[in-house]
Parts: sequence; structure tokens; C-alpha cells
Amino acid sequence: MLQSMNTDILIIGSGATGLTAALSLAEKYKVTILSKQGRSAGATRWAQGGIAAVLEEGDSYAAHIEDTILAGAGLNHRDVVTFVVESAPRAIAALSKLGVPFTRSADKGRPFHLTKEGGHSHRRIVHVDDATGKAIHKALVFKALQSDNIHFMEHCVAVDLATNRHLSGGGSEKRAYGAYVWKEGRVIAINAPVTILATGGASHVYQYSTNPDSASGDGIAMAWRAGCRVANMEFNQFHPTCLYHPQDRNYLITEAARGEGGLLRLPVEGPDPGELFMHRHDPRKEMAPRDLVARAIDSEMKRLGLDYVHLDMTHLDPDFVRSHFPNIHQHLLNLGIDMTCTPVPVVPAAHYTCGGIVTDLAGRTDLPGLYAIGETAHTGLHGANRIASNSLLECLVFGHAAAEDICAKYEKDKEHKAKHNAILPWDESRVTIADEEIVVSHNWAELRRFMWDYVGIVRTNRRLERAANRIALLQSEIIEYYGNFRVHPDLLELRNLVEVADLIVRSARMRKESRGLHFTTDYPDLLPEAKDTILSPHDEAGVKN
Repeated sequence: MLQSMNTDILIIGSGATGLTAALSLAEKYKVTILSKQGRSAGATRWAQGGIAAVLEEGDSYAAHIEDTILAGAGLNHRDVVTFVVESAPRAIAALSKLGVPFTRSADKGRPFHLTKEGGHSHRRIVHVDDATGKAIHKALVFKALQSDNIHFMEHCVAVDLATNRHLSGGGSEKRAYGAYVWKEGRVIAINAPVTILATGGASHVYQYSTNPDSASGDGIAMAWRAGCRVANMEFNQFHPTCLYHPQDRNYLITEAARGEGGLLRLPVEGPDPGELFMHRHDPRKEMAPRDLVARAIDSEMKRLGLDYVHLDMTHLDPDFVRSHFPNIHQHLLNLGIDMTCTPVPVVPAAHYTCGGIVTDLAGRTDLPGLYAIGETAHTGLHGANRIASNSLLECLVFGHAAAEDICAKYEKDKEHKAKHNAILPWDESRVTIADEEIVVSHNWAELRRFMWDYVGIVRTNRRLERAANRIALLQSEIIEYYGNFRVHPDLLELRNLVEVADLIVRSARMRKESRGLHFTTDYPDLLPEAKDTILSPHDEAGVKN
């Protein structure tokens, strides 16, 4: 197996963000896309709801912007929100041209059926039934496979970014030169003038998540170790309605279910049977932003000692429910739940990482030659809480923006890379400790459990301190494992998750207020000025990479 390879552009991540960038870049350059699983896996396929865009009269960019900032508790960067919102119609047009079969409106005067989700003041969510992400990802992969300039590397895990200290010829300029990648038991050095991180979020740092297993914060951890700043890592979104079922604890019930009239009720078999409760928590009731709905559900569950609450759609027309949510309806039927006549048991679960690697409007990071786009990045779009259906939009807009910037300056980046020799081969002289794999597994479980217990929907200083103490112990153990144990995906993901957990807890301890997704009983009030929490590895005892 080869020890190294070269590519014009390396994209780590095969979701909508990476694929969008790749399709634009492949017109000129050779692009290598890394996928942890198969090219058809990843978080994009799990997105049910849709894409928020101003597409009809009566709605406006100004309304979409204000809804986004209100949901984000004022921490959003207005210039970024404006840029993304105004780019949305073009993104939808590009997907339609690609063949994405958006659900059409029965009204001939309207091209799309638009739904409404929490935090939005208008119907502006364009969708493909209740499987929008799957349809978008399928279209993007199909187009990418037609390109001779796009090469997929599947079932591989990025180990670390390569910087100047990894070059055989040295080099004084700190920049990205590619990455080390694990594949089939070996580590390959991939040389690239430009590297794009499109690795998604870090929700699997928590015990219960709506995300696929690959959401382990790899890009955030690698960028941090390479010297990039991160911001607002304390804002972890918990989706209010994740299915509660012994056979499935990470299946999302889309926000559109509430947008089309679904109601949240207490279970009929518990105290206050079947009672509606959202009116006690927010005047918008079921259509409040996700942070408020998740906190309301968490409050009711703790108040009454419940394991779940019910999402009730039984009062709606059964044909309407089946036609608008065909995939969810069938999935629940397979588990013995008919959502047209039976309320669905739901609980909050970790869903989205609103913070990430600090970038600008072109996806540029602090490290020349390195871009970060999508959920792994912090652009300022989401503020303290992402409004529904702005995530796929972010992927498309910043995928295009990064590609445009790369094309404009690629030759200069290539010249920088050419000044130095290739990345050094990976050191294969690690000692294998055969009995440590079970320890890695146990540490993974311990991390996700105490993050759920101590750094969840409601936080306290004491809980955060306990989490910090446990993270410190895990970090010391991982340093030992990583130095003496064979490189393996489970160890790599654990290393990254613990790194991200540390960033989350440190950021949460720095914020002395409750804002958006960060709610602490020690500081329940909102400070008058909204400020980002920014961490820099240069403030540490050296960069870790």
C-alpha cells in the first residue's frame, strides 16, 4: 500500500458541504474527497426538514434575517446572516438544476410547497417530502461520480493536518500542506496545496444524538491542534423531538411535524395525562426556537419524572400526515407506531454544533491553505442557537464561496506548496498494546455519559467542574494510548471527541450568562452585550499538533 499521494485539493468530508465545493473546483482541479464511511453516508442524508429560503411574495430577506438573529439570541454576525440569506434562492436554483426533486405546490402560482418550522415567521422551507437531505446528497454524489476530476477515498479517517513541521524540507511558513489519513490499517500522507475541512459537527460527544456515528468533531479537533482558533463551542443544540424507542434512540422527528400542526403533550399514562404544556414556557408554543422547546421538554420530564413526552399528530388528517411525512410514517410503522392514530414518544437529543473553527465569509481559517465549511466551522451565522433549516443552506452557500476563493488564489497556494518538499512519511514504529482496545471503548462510553449528565441542556458550575476533571483524566490516558498504541479509527475518534469535549466545557465555564443553547442555573440572566467565546491554541502551552 502506498505511503503518500498528491492531489490538487483535499476535501475531508463527503457531505453536502464538501461535495458542493468539489463540484465547483473539479472544473479546473483534481479533487480528492475523503469519506469516513461510504460516499453515500454522512449527516446530510439524515436531514429531514429542508432548506430555508425566501421564495414567495409576502416574505422578505429582512424577515428571514431577523428570525435567524432572534433565534440566535443576538449573537449572530449580521453581515454573515445577510450574505447567507440573500444567497439562498440561488442555492435552491442550483439544486433544482442538478435535479433535486423539491416537493411542488398544489397551487399552480407557486413553484414549491413551502412548510414552516420553529422560529420562522413565514412558510419558507423548501423540501423533498421528509427526506430533503437524502435527495440532495444523492444528486450531489451522482454529479460528482460523473466527473473525471473527483476521486473518492472511502472508509478512511483523517489523523491530523500536515503543517510546516511535517515537511521533509522543513519550512518556516506555518500553513496547511495536506493531511495524514488512516486507511486499511496504514497511514498515508496526502500532499495538497489546499485542504478543506467539511467534517460536520461533534454531537456524538453526547450519549444520545440524532447524528450518525461519524459526527465526532474531527475537523474541529484537527484544526485546533494545528493552531486554529475555535469559537462558541458551548452552544450545542439539542433537537426537541428525537424518537424514544428501545429499538431506535437516534431517529429524528422533523421540526416540520410541529410546523404542520403537531402538538407536544404529556404522556397519557403519566401525571396530567395528555396535557399540552408548551404554553407554559413560550407564547409561540410548539413553534418556539429549538433551544426553548428542548428546555421546556427537559423541564417537564424532570418535574414529573418522565422518560419522554408525546408528539401528537392524531388530530390531523391521516392522508395529509402520510403524504407529507411518508418516510417518518413508514419508519414508525416498522416499529409498531402509527403516527396517524398514536402519539409518538420523543425526547431531546444532541443535534448540532453551533460553534466551530473560526472562519471568514470564504471559509478561510487562521491557517493559510486550510478552509473549513459547514457545521465544522464558526462563521457567525447561527449565533447562540441555529434556527431550523439554515444548516443545509449554510453547506451550499459556503461550499460555493470557498470554491470561488480557492479558484481565485490557487496558483499562489500551489507556489507556496512547491517551495518545500513533500510531507514526511508516517512513523510506523508504534508499539501495539493488544489489550487496550476495550479500554478505548470504555473511555468512549464514559465520555459520552458524563457529557450528557454534566454538560447537557441545563448546566451548573459544579457539573461543569466535574466534567472538566474527568476530561483531564481521559486526556492523560489518551496521550499514553496515542504514543504506544496502533493508530485505529476508534482511538482517533476518541482522541478528537475528548479534545472537543474539553473545548465545550472550557467555553461553557467562560460564559457567565444564559444565552440561547447555553443555560446555566448559576447565571440565569442575559448579559446586555452579546460576545463570542473565542479560544486560541496560541494561548496554550504551545500548539498541540
